[in-house]
Amino acid sequence: MSGAYFEDLEKGETYKHFPGRTITESDDMWFSCLTLNPNPLHIDAHYAAQTQHGKRLVNGLLVFSVAAGLSVRDISLRAVANLEYESVKHLAPTFHGDTLYAETTILDKWESKGKPDRGVVYVETRASNQRGEAVLTFRRKILLYKRGAGPQTL
Repeated sequence: MSGAYFEDLEKGETYKHFPGRTITESDDMWFSCLTLNPNPLHIDAHYAAQTQHGKRLVNGLLVFSVAAGLSVRDISLRAVANLEYESVKHLAPTFHGDTLYAETTILDKWESKGKPDRGVVYVETRASNQRGEAVLTFRRKILLYKRGAGPQTL
């Protein structure tokens, strides 16, 4: 996939990202250990069985990371940088075995003030599980190259 340039994304467009990503127990355990997150909701089945959900929850930062990753091919493969993340909302729990899907809407875009070869795209990404239940939303600003600028190896 070649990735979108600044000019390719239009305000109001929505991109449905495919394929989804099924979150396994191993994914969650590795991510929790890698990020030094010892919360027993993620790593202790006995503890989690005593909570309101009755089982372990997938680490929320893993859900966020996967949702952002699902959008890369369509939205930010040609990014110079992610400038800002905002309004991250965890709407429902994600469990081992759930499959995440995401879609992204272009909320706004503008030319860079200081660099004529790039522009900023403001987007909202929404993630849902295999049952269509919304689990996460977030917004971000992405600095993207314009066509003909940046690395040409993709």
